[in-house]
Amino acid sequence: MNTSGGPTLLGFDVFNVATLLAAVAVFALLVALYTATTVRDPMAKRVKALNDRREQLKAGIVASTKRRNKLNTTNQTTDRMRAFLASMKVLQESQLKQAQIKLMQAGIRSKDAAVAVIFGRMVLPIVIGGIVIVGVYLLDWFPEWSAFKRYALVAGTLIMSYKAPDIIVKNKITKRSDAIRKGLPDALDLLVICAEAGLTVDAAFHRVAKELGKAYPELGDEFALTAIELGFLTDRRSAFENLATRVDLEAVRGVVTTMIQTEKYGTPLASALRVLSAEFRHERMMRAEEKAARLPAIMTVPLILFILPVLFIVILGPAACSISDNLMKS
Repeated sequence: MNTSGGPTLLGFDVFNVATLLAAVAVFALLVALYTATTVRDPMAKRVKALNDRREQLKAGIVASTKRRNKLNTTNQTTDRMRAFLASMKVLQESQLKQAQIKLMQAGIRSKDAAVAVIFGRMVLPIVIGGIVIVGVYLLDWFPEWSAFKRYALVAGTLIMSYKAPDIIVKNKITKRSDAIRKGLPDALDLLVICAEAGLTVDAAFHRVAKELGKAYPELGDEFALTAIELGFLTDRRSAFENLATRVDLEAVRGVVTTMIQTEKYGTPLASALRVLSAEFRHERMMRAEEKAARLPAIMTVPLILFILPVLFIVILGPAACSISDNLMKS
């Protein structure tokens, strides 16, 4: 009951509701202002990590004692997981290498994460599946369910808990690959400009990473790492092959093949990259046209379920009300 005597809406005081909505709006405005005024450079942390990685690879040791202590703590946990998996005879070198490649494609460069992924595949079904099995069959969860539904719940939980690490990694790979694909034509255009300006390949990669780091941080990260590897690896071909391994894209593999052939045979780099850039832009336009062509079919279901009923109500509603009033008068 409203005791203030003010207007009400669905049993709530209008002034109280308006005050609450105004407070929410002010809070959202403050959050938006804070977000707009505290924009951080997405490449600063990445470049720092890449520079640390370069120093480690050059020196062959960890740069600082503090970081070594942190790595020791992490390595102890990883060693325990590795020892547990080795004792269960489930840790294979090929499986570990494949997991490391997938994590690199997802932007995770820690080798310890591969052991964690394999450990999660084994432990999550035991923990989560064991909880569901105990709850369903011993604690009598969902007593109204049939035996088939309970079995389906347990089997689905075991499968999903086993696949969960791979699904998470695959999702990160897909998002990262899409972000790199969007910026690749612009990166090739900048590489063409740098090549025509007389820059070396490693300097051109470094310049492109610097220029595109804010717009495409994932692509800038990969190009910066490639520039660093080109600077200290004895075999430059390995640096390009590492780029193709870290990025799960056919377009990047084409760029890597072009760069390797250019390094080997001395063919003009600018002309080859210009052709690749035009092809990638055409491919991007084709994908956009394909999505636009699918739009009418996708909009059919929302149109039938949500738009047409409202349209019928708006058009036929007044006529139905008039007919009802006339019938009541007669």
